[in-house]
Amino acid sequence: MVRKPTELSGRNWAPDVWLMIEHALGVLEFERVLERVAGRATSDVGRRQILALRPRYDVDEIERELERVASCMRLIDASPQWTPGPIPDLEEVLTQLGTPGAVLEPIDLFRVGVTLKTGIGLARHLDGVAEDISALEMIRDRMIDDQEVPQIIERSLDDEGCVLSTASDDLDRIRRSLRGARSSIVKRLESLLSSLPDRFVVPDASVTIRDGRFVIPLRREGKGKVGGIVHDESQTGATLYVEPPIAIEATNHLRELEREEAREIRRILRMLTDLLVPHQKELKGLFEALVDFDTLYARAQTAVFWEATPPVINGLAPGTLSLRDARHPLLVESKEGAVIPYDLTLENQERCLVVSGPNTGGKSVFLKATGLITVLTQSGVVPPVGPGTCLPVFESFFADIGDEQSIARNLSTFSAHLENLYSLVSVASDRSLVLIDEMGTGTDPGEGAALSRAVLEELVNRGVTTIVTSHLGELKRLDTKGSHIVNASMHFDTERMEPTYRLAKGRPGRSYGLAIARNLGFPAQILDRAESYRDSDEAKLEDVIERVEEQEEEVDRLVLELEEERRRTDRLRVDVESREQTLLELERIAEGRAQADARQLLLDARAEVESVIAELRAAVKGGSDLEQASRIARQKVERSASRHKKLASRVTSKRTDHDQDGVSHEKSEPEELGTEEGARVRIRATGANGRVVERRGDRLLVEVGAMRFELPYEEIESIDFIEEPGAKERAGTWRKPKASHGRLEVDLRGLRVDEIDLEVQRAVDEAILDDLSQLRIIHGMGTGALRKRVSELLAVDTRVQKFRMGGPGDGGAGVTIATFG
Repeated sequence: MVRKPTELSGRNWAPDVWLMIEHALGVLEFERVLERVAGRATSDVGRRQILALRPRYDVDEIERELERVASCMRLIDASPQWTPGPIPDLEEVLTQLGTPGAVLEPIDLFRVGVTLKTGIGLARHLDGVAEDISALEMIRDRMIDDQEVPQIIERSLDDEGCVLSTASDDLDRIRRSLRGARSSIVKRLESLLSSLPDRFVVPDASVTIRDGRFVIPLRREGKGKVGGIVHDESQTGATLYVEPPIAIEATNHLRELEREEAREIRRILRMLTDLLVPHQKELKGLFEALVDFDTLYARAQTAVFWEATPPVINGLAPGTLSLRDARHPLLVESKEGAVIPYDLTLENQERCLVVSGPNTGGKSVFLKATGLITVLTQSGVVPPVGPGTCLPVFESFFADIGDEQSIARNLSTFSAHLENLYSLVSVASDRSLVLIDEMGTGTDPGEGAALSRAVLEELVNRGVTTIVTSHLGELKRLDTKGSHIVNASMHFDTERMEPTYRLAKGRPGRSYGLAIARNLGFPAQILDRAESYRDSDEAKLEDVIERVEEQEEEVDRLVLELEEERRRTDRLRVDVESREQTLLELERIAEGRAQADARQLLLDARAEVESVIAELRAAVKGGSDLEQASRIARQKVERSASRHKKLASRVTSKRTDHDQDGVSHEKSEPEELGTEEGARVRIRATGANGRVVERRGDRLLVEVGAMRFELPYEEIESIDFIEEPGAKERAGTWRKPKASHGRLEVDLRGLRVDEIDLEVQRAVDEAILDDLSQLRIIHGMGTGALRKRVSELLAVDTRVQKFRMGGPGDGGAGVTIATFG
C-alpha cells in the first residue's frame, strides 16, 4: 500500500496538496527510477514494496534507513558473490495458518520450508561478516535458527508440491504396494491379450486406462469371448475398451490402496501444518524481515551500480543543499556512455537558483536530477552522488516541468503552466522544494518575464528553496546583492558548437540561438538582420557573459596546466626518492662487503704467519740450517706483510670514506686492476663478476653475462683480490675441478628449488667468461625438482646451445651437462 506524505509528516495536508506532490513525482519520473531499483529485488513482495516507496519527512527515520542501506552496501563489498535466497510470497499462507483447523496445501508448506532455509542462510551470512552492520540487528533478531522444521519439510515435499515417499514409512509402504498392484494387473492383462485369437484383438493392442480402470482394446466380436465391463469404444464402434473380469477385483484393491495413500498424505499435511501453527507469529516476523532485507539489498545493489555514496542529512529545510558528483539515475542506468557529473551548493541564504544556457544543454536533465536526488534520499534510496553530499529534508515537493497542455480540459501550454504556478505558490513554504522548467515561456516575453519575476520574488520572500531554468534575460539580472537569487549556467563549447553539460554557478549562461543557427548554415543576411534586431541591453549582457566565459575558460586552462605540472613534479619527487633509496641500499651493501674484506684480510694474514711458523719448526726439527730457514721465513713474512698492508689500506680507505659522508670514494688505480681487455673484475656494489671489454678514460666498460655496464674504477675490483685457492666450498658454489678438461661444474645439492636460480646464472656467466665449452651441473637424483628447474632455466637461456642428462661417466641422472656455442 502506498503511504501518503500526511501519514509520515504529521501535517494535515489537503488532498489537493497530496495530488500536487504526486504530480511532482510523476514529472520527475520517480516511478521509472523505482522500477530500476525494484528489478534488483529477489521477491515479488519486495518489488511491490520498492515501487510503493515515497519520501519520508522525519530526519531520524531517513538517517536510519540510509544507514541500513549503507550496511547492506558494506555486505556487498565484503562478499560480492553472495546473493540472498528465494523469498516466496507467504501473505495468504500466514493468514491460513491463523484459521483453526486449516491444513496447508503441499506447495504452500514447501514455500514455508524455503523461507525458513533462506532465513537460516541469511542469519549465517550476517553472523560471519566482520564489517559494521549493526543497523541490521533487528533483521537478524527475527531470523529463526531452528533447522529441524525445514529439514522435515524438505524430506516430505518437493518443489512441485508433491508429497515424497520419504515423508513417512507408511506412505512408502503403501506406494510400494501400489506399484506392485499396478504391475500385477498389467502383466495379467498382457497375458490375456497374448492368449486371445487374432480375430478378437486389434493390431498393436496394449493395456491402457479408461475412467481410471485398466482395460484392453478388443474387436466388438471379442467382447463375448472375454466378458467384463465396456468402459469406452472407438469412434467407428469397431473397437471396445473392455475391463476383463480378472482385472475388476484387482483394480478394486488398487483403488483401496489409493484411498489409503490419500488418507496418509492428508495426515502428513496436517502434521506439517500443526508444526507451523504455534510459530505463526515468528513466521510472520521472519517473512517481513526477509522482505525488508530484500528491499534493502536491492537498494544497496543499485547504489553500488551507481557508484553512489550515502548523503549526509542536514536537518529540516531550509538548510544548505550541497551535491557532489551528482548524476541523473536514469542516465546512469542507460549505460549509453559516460555521464558527466555536476556539483552544486546552495547556501541557506541562497534561496533561488536561476539556470540558463543553450537549448539541449542539459538544463532540464539537471533540474530533474536534482529533484530525483532529494526525493530518492528521503525515500531511503541512496542517490547517484559522491562523498561530501549534504541535503536538507523537505516536507513537500512541487514541480512544473514539460509541456502539460490538456485538450480535454481546454488548457494551452501557458495555461497549464499558470495553473501549476498558482497551485504551488498557494501552498509552498520554507520547507518546500520547487522546480520550474523554462519559466516564463508560452506567452509574450515581456509579460512572461514580469510574471516570472514576481513569482520568484514571492517564493524567495517565503524562504522556499526554488530552482528554475529560463532563457529570459530579465531573470538573469535578478542575481544582485541581498536578493537571495543566484545565477548558474550550463557550459557550451563554442568551438565545437555543442553542450558540455557542465554546471557553472555564479554567472548566467547564453542561449547561443544565433550561434547555433549560424552553425546550421542559416543565410548570413538573415543572421545579420537578426543581430540588428536584438535588444541593446540584452546584447550588452550577452557580450559581458561571453567575456566572462572566455576568462573562465582561460582560468580552467591554466588550472589544468598547473595540475599537470604538479603531477609531473610528484613523479619526479617519487623518482628521486626511489633513487635515493637505491643509493642507500648500495652503500649498505658496500659497507658490508668492506667489513667482510677486513675480516678475511685478518684471517688470511694469520694463516700465512702460522704457515711460516710451521715451516720454520719443520726445518729445525729436520736438522736444516736454522739461519737459512729463518732468512726464508723472514722473507715470506715481509712479502705477506707488504701485500696485506696494501690491501688493508684499501679496506681502511673505503671504510673511512663511508664514515665521512656515507658514500664510498675509494679509488683504484687502473694498473692495479689489470684493466686490459679481457681482465676479470667484480662490481663492488652487487658482487657480480664480469670481464673488461674496453677502457674509456677513467671508466671501464664491463660485461656481465648478456649485459654491459660503464663504471668508474672505484666501483670495481680485480677478481685476483677476492678469489683464494682452497677456499671452503659450500652447496651451490661453483668450482673448477682439478681435472676438468675445460669444463666448469656447479654443485646444487643441499639447496631448495627457489635458491638455485642465481647459482645457475652465476655458473653460466663464469663459464661464458672463461670461454668454456661445457658446464656440469650437479643436482642429485632426489625428487627430480632440482633437475626440472635446471632444465627450465637452461631452456630459456639463449647462450646455451643445448643440454642433456649426464652419461655414465658424468654422474648419470644426477647431473645435467650444458653446452655453449
